[in-house]
Amino acid sequence: MAKAGTSLTCGQSICVDAVPWYCWYRLLFMYSSTIVSSPGRRVFSRDEVAVQEAAPLSMPRLHRDTLYYRHRLPVRLMHWINVLCLIVLFMSGLSIFNAHPALYWGDSSYSGRPAILQITSVDIDSAPKGVVRIGGYQIDTTGVLGVSTGRDGTPSRYAFPSWMTLPGYYSLAYARQWHFFFAWLFVFNGVAFLAYSIWSGHLVRDLAPGKQELRGIGESVKDHLRFRHPHGEAAKHYNVLQKLAYLTVIFILLPLIALMGMAMSPMLDSAITGWVDWFGGRQSARTIHFIIAWLLVAFVLIHVFEVVVSGLWNHLRSMITGYYDTGPEPASGARREIT
Repeated sequence: MAKAGTSLTCGQSICVDAVPWYCWYRLLFMYSSTIVSSPGRRVFSRDEVAVQEAAPLSMPRLHRDTLYYRHRLPVRLMHWINVLCLIVLFMSGLSIFNAHPALYWGDSSYSGRPAILQITSVDIDSAPKGVVRIGGYQIDTTGVLGVSTGRDGTPSRYAFPSWMTLPGYYSLAYARQWHFFFAWLFVFNGVAFLAYSIWSGHLVRDLAPGKQELRGIGESVKDHLRFRHPHGEAAKHYNVLQKLAYLTVIFILLPLIALMGMAMSPMLDSAITGWVDWFGGRQSARTIHFIIAWLLVAFVLIHVFEVVVSGLWNHLRSMITGYYDTGPEPASGARREIT
């Protein structure tokens, strides 16, 4: 029987009365020292084996056979760049919207036609009230939209409150600087992701749904509504709803929102004339840009919700270290566990 701290040979094990503190430390950060021989395969060092053998029964053991190398480094890096860009772009975009909180359809906002959507404030009995007008309907949104409480405790007459905007005070100039810088970073990161996905086979291997998967859309919807999530081999792959959602975002929403952002630029409009009219004009492009931004927010909220209900730490770890615990393979004919 080997003593703690000595090297192990094949077939030896460890038995100690107490686990040193550094064993707990090593267990917590063991993924950073992982040896990866190939995607989908996990190789443990001797020290990691020794730590797990020495751990008491109360310490959760890692499922060596169920750890799967799910996300490669470039995918993880570009994912977190996207997270940063989306947060900054959304908050700075709301700050820019505050400069003219109304949406129109057409080339100009001076056509005389009423706004499709307007967030404003009105004075009722000498008190400011926030309202949202959608077509011919008006909704009181005091305290949230139109009128909110500012940092100094006084009413703030902006469409979106300061805590939702970047910067946290009204400045169109600074908001545009934040927005344009991270917009180009977002575009370059998106192009890099697409190029890497094609080159590495990630696009075809992991994102393109097959015919059999498309036939199972209804079953996948039922599983999501019942909070049933795959385990074992099935957990190594995106389900069909994930694939369709990612493809829609990557190839429709993101290119379109970037194009609509460019359509609002007078310089690009004058350099290449006529193309903005294909979308109805500059104000139409602004409206489409605004709608897609909120569709992306909805996608992110659903994405985060699914991450939480299907295993927050497992998903977070996989997007940091690359490793995802697929869990034990369900028994033949057994229903999948609800997580």
